[in-house]
Amino acid sequence: MKTAQLVKQFQHSFITLALAALCPGTAPAQQGHAHETAAQSQLTPSQGALLKIVRDNTERFKEVSVAEAEGYSLLFGCVSGPDAGAMGLHYVNLNLVGAGVIDATRPQIVIYEPMPDGHLKLIGADFLVIASDWDKAHPGQGAPQLMGQLFHYFESPNRFGLPAFYTLHVWAWKENPNGAFVNWHPNVSCQAFAGQ
Repeated sequence: MKTAQLVKQFQHSFITLALAALCPGTAPAQQGHAHETAAQSQLTPSQGALLKIVRDNTERFKEVSVAEAEGYSLLFGCVSGPDAGAMGLHYVNLNLVGAGVIDATRPQIVIYEPMPDGHLKLIGADFLVIASDWDKAHPGQGAPQLMGQLFHYFESPNRFGLPAFYTLHVWAWKENPNGAFVNWHPNVSCQAFAGQ
């Protein structure tokens, strides 16, 4: 998918979410998704290595202004769910999404949690590729993997207004009791998010 088309889809979904933001509360979770609930177990060596790579390559983004200077911008408001915690604030680099390349050192999204004092705390990263682009470039391979971690599939239509996509959350900066690579974090909150 060309970057211009992707930007247009993100703009349309952002407008939709901006209109939805006029209603009280944060954006609800998409219904009907199964969420992993198994307690986090001992990490394998490759899982530990992936967490370290993500930490090493996102540490500079503890300051949101650094992420913004590198092309990341807030989309979708604060993503939360009524029964599964939240994902937080997604700062998306549309150029990286449009490129369709999976690289542990360059996540397409960095994730923040809004704090009561107004600052944003870096809590993780998210790798995202458009499913049709990935499947066309990698016929017969199925969902992508990053250092042995299988991406999750989000069908379309979805709450983000995107075409179907593959995603892998990496909770590199805030330990998730459900696992380091699940979509939802039970200890992340959008309560302090005042909107943009």
